[in-house]
Amino acid sequence: MMIERSRVIPVEIGDELKKSMLDYSMSTLVNRALPDVRDGMKPSQRRILVAMNDLGLGANRQHRKCAHIAGHASGNYHPHGEDIVYPTLVHLAQDFKLRYPLVDGQGNFGSIDGYPPAAMRYTEARMAGPGQEMLNDLEKETVDYRPNYDERLEEPKVLPSAFPNMICNGAVGIATTMATAIPPHNLQEVADGLVALIDNPELDIAELMEYIKAPDFPTGGIIYGIGGVLDAYQTGRGHLRIRAKADIEEDKTGRETIIITEIPYMVNKTTLLEKMADLVREKRIEGISNIQDESDRDGLRIVVELKRDVVGDVILNQLYKNTQLESTFAANMVALVNGRPQQVTLKHMLQCYIDHRHDVVKRRTEYELRVAEDRAHILEGLILAQDNIDEVIRIIRGSKDTNEARRALTQLKLSRGQLQSTEEQHQLSERQVQAILSMTLQRLTNMEQQKIEAEHDELTQEIERLRSILDNRESRMQIVKDELGVMREKYGDDRRSEIVFAASEFSIEDLIHEEDMVITISHNGYIKRIPVSTYRAQNRGGRGITGMRTKDEDFVESLFVASTHSYILVLTDRGHCVWLKVHEIPRGTRQARGRPIVNVVDIPFGHKVAEVVPVREFDEDRYLLSITQKGLTKKTALSAYSRPRKGGIIAMNVREDDQLIKAAVTGGDDQVIIATKNGQAVYFDENKVRAMGRNSQGVRGVSLQGDDVVVGMVVVRPEELEQSHLLTVCANGYGKRTPVSDYRLTNRGVKGVINIKTTDRNGPVVSMMGVMEDSRDDMVIVTQNGILIRQKVADVSVIGRNAQGVRLINPDDGDQVIDVAQVINQDEEEEGETAMDATSEEVSETGDENTAEENGTMKALWREVQKRTGWK
Repeated sequence: MMIERSRVIPVEIGDELKKSMLDYSMSTLVNRALPDVRDGMKPSQRRILVAMNDLGLGANRQHRKCAHIAGHASGNYHPHGEDIVYPTLVHLAQDFKLRYPLVDGQGNFGSIDGYPPAAMRYTEARMAGPGQEMLNDLEKETVDYRPNYDERLEEPKVLPSAFPNMICNGAVGIATTMATAIPPHNLQEVADGLVALIDNPELDIAELMEYIKAPDFPTGGIIYGIGGVLDAYQTGRGHLRIRAKADIEEDKTGRETIIITEIPYMVNKTTLLEKMADLVREKRIEGISNIQDESDRDGLRIVVELKRDVVGDVILNQLYKNTQLESTFAANMVALVNGRPQQVTLKHMLQCYIDHRHDVVKRRTEYELRVAEDRAHILEGLILAQDNIDEVIRIIRGSKDTNEARRALTQLKLSRGQLQSTEEQHQLSERQVQAILSMTLQRLTNMEQQKIEAEHDELTQEIERLRSILDNRESRMQIVKDELGVMREKYGDDRRSEIVFAASEFSIEDLIHEEDMVITISHNGYIKRIPVSTYRAQNRGGRGITGMRTKDEDFVESLFVASTHSYILVLTDRGHCVWLKVHEIPRGTRQARGRPIVNVVDIPFGHKVAEVVPVREFDEDRYLLSITQKGLTKKTALSAYSRPRKGGIIAMNVREDDQLIKAAVTGGDDQVIIATKNGQAVYFDENKVRAMGRNSQGVRGVSLQGDDVVVGMVVVRPEELEQSHLLTVCANGYGKRTPVSDYRLTNRGVKGVINIKTTDRNGPVVSMMGVMEDSRDDMVIVTQNGILIRQKVADVSVIGRNAQGVRLINPDDGDQVIDVAQVINQDEEEEGETAMDATSEEVSETGDENTAEENGTMKALWREVQKRTGWK
């Protein structure tokens, strides 16, 4: 077969592919993936509702098989087949995907677990109330129509949409080169916002957000931070952080349980549970003993059972961080505006809906006016015929057939009797003549005549009303507002998603009661935290109580006090720094060993924790001052440590034969005292040490003799100088307080002066700290065998530099002091001192933790947190 050359058109293949791809992309965007900004519906969704309307499946009608609905939709409107139509129908009925479902399904329509719906031959459906409202007045020529795919029928280009579906239910779709993700909203807020915008079209986004505060997801949850919402409303793009809603319950034994009742939008519950189980199995989250799914018809309920002494708030925060209990909804509000894809803002979306509803009201009014005028015209003809009934009957009886009677009546001039002046003559139109010829004899009765006249009077008033609406835009807008009020009243409900307007209002620290904690670290690297109130103050020379049960050859090596809201810079002996939050440290009892620190914070292999520095804020005008065992000191801006990497950062470049031992936060103009093992101390101004980068080695802070090493460093504030004392403690339990004024100010890098005599009785210096002259604080002394004793600082004698000191603790044979920490008292602690002493005495005698009292305290703390934060 020969091909005619005239029909062969040579084209450049690249140009043809480009053109074809562009045509295909636009076709998928317009005809499949993107919703119309006016009704918020994609073509497939719109066609399903039209098909259900054809079948008479209103909200108050009986359910019909979904197979029948899908067949009708695909056969008449949607050419892609039932297998495409049915999933769309299911989506319109799922209350965990649509804020206001448009279809009322009966049977298995899938679940939030991701389970598929039953086959369409088993399920049934009808329109839900909002779905039926989408089609109201469709028959009144309120929207334009176009031919269906085979041009047998016509389908609406858009629905009248009395229900504001676009913004209330949102939309999600993806096609070639473009996608949309519009979050759902609360109908009550949307209706209020639309009415406000009608009343004042100049409202900006901030003013609109007084009415429409944020999206409202069908699965509830907590919208965390309003910044992403504002971005989405202003630009059409924004990232919304959504968190699951969870409560923490406590049983009689003090064990906590996390109850999750709402999860973020579009999260698959089964996938979420599997991820949580994987985290527990891989030990990425420790402290969870069991996870149960107790969801039923009444709602979602996930129960996370925790191990004893595990803080539920910390575990919940870890779940937020590592699972879809916290997820992001990337709003990308793209819709078809005048048939073309366009990024829309909140105000633009609302205005498009208002304009659409105004157009619908106008076209509906025009249609109703035409119908009313047509009916009034017919009634006028009937009234004319009744007023001239004898003449009409004479003409009809004298006519040979209907056509002759019709011609004769159209040429007849009649007076209008009681309607108008009898002198005016009128001719009947063909439609009026047809109505007269179709009139039955019973319409000639007096009663029927009165009904016709009454109907005509009512229609006359209705025509005047409709014309006034068409002549007045404000009247049409009032109708739009009234109909929005009807939608609000019929389908409005309370907001499901809670809003936290600033991210800072919902930090995990808000759920943690702020209190001082004793943090202990053993020689083998076990860490734990215990409330300061656990330790009671004893007299000098007491035996103390057990602070940590250690294994053989292990002992408590480090102890300090920090607030649960503080951050901790964990510094290793090799100068590495890792960031940690105090409330993330496992809470333990006095006898418990704690948890290996390597399971709490990432410490490089071969490194050992040298110092932990509590920090509340990383201010620009503060510094971190470090000292090594061999006397090198370095000062670095504290802000340099504000954002450490996951694996940590370098805090100080430590030599191979040296190690970092102490660090402290300074104000830039403070004074520094460095103490050594052999009882020397050097006292100099901080400004003698210039600020350096994190990678430097530092400068010499003290000159060491023989086997002497640095054991402590104190930072003295200028305003506290006169009241500042140095508290020095030696290995054999002796110590003293000495005023800082007894030490002369020198340059850095010198040998210094005597701080305390390190005789055989005293032993070497193990700790030196700064205290105030009138201090009401306590100190905790810890020995190598794990014995802790809490004493009042004021009970330690004030003695000169050259003295040996007094006994502070009487260690057992073979035991010795290894560390000392200062405890800052609060007024509340003094009031509860008696009860605390009694509890400590009981524990000291029995060796067991008073679990009931501790649990009662935590309950009270949790109630206080609920009262302050509003968290339920």
